[in-house]
Amino acid sequence: MTDFNNPTPQFGTAEYVGSPGADHCQFCHQPIAGNYYRANGAMACSGCAEKMRGELAKDTHAAYVRAIVFGIGAAILGMILYATFAIVTGIVIGYAALAVGWLVGKAMITGSNGVGGRRYQIVAVLLTYAAVSTAAIPVWIHYAGEHKQSQRHQTAKPAQDSDSGQQDDLDGPRPPRPSRLAALGTLALLGLASPFLEFSGNPLGALIGLVILFVGMQFAWKMTGSKPLQIFGPFENSPPGPR
Repeated sequence: MTDFNNPTPQFGTAEYVGSPGADHCQFCHQPIAGNYYRANGAMACSGCAEKMRGELAKDTHAAYVRAIVFGIGAAILGMILYATFAIVTGIVIGYAALAVGWLVGKAMITGSNGVGGRRYQIVAVLLTYAAVSTAAIPVWIHYAGEHKQSQRHQTAKPAQDSDSGQQDDLDGPRPPRPSRLAALGTLALLGLASPFLEFSGNPLGALIGLVILFVGMQFAWKMTGSKPLQIFGPFENSPPGPR
């Protein structure tokens, strides 16, 4: 299958006037005997030029949905990798946001078959931010579980205290427990706000983390930008003159 998005030669040294018998289409790699075209600076045969006009850069609803699905998958994967690294090593590296931004952008542009644009960029930026910020949630849960377990060992009470406490619970009304859905919603909101919550403890670290996160979001923005196709021609592949 011809890859219209990745012609192999270097475009910076391309010449508009070719040499008969030596020029090749930079997409299908077949020799060009007659007229040729220029597609974003790359030499193309008439057949590839027509295919590109009909097939590339079609921003359809299906392409957009596919890009979102791929992007969500990449965001979840990036969040898991980010959180796992922090839990295993005990180190939170903000530079991982760059990898998450690249991963989301790459996944979305793959899902759309190379189609990009403003709406793709907006989704890519939002998914990158959501993946990086919500990575704090599994880290919190992990350390909260460890803290609760250590407290149980350190503050074990005698059996009689436990019995009297149970009696007190029976005597007085218990406060209503929040629903699981409400608890998850609150946790999600806190996760999304986590890059800004860090300012209360470590302002400098939080600022550096936000800057790195912004750069990661820029990665996703640029990767999912529109890539306009410009085709010029036909140009005449004339034989060389007498020497």
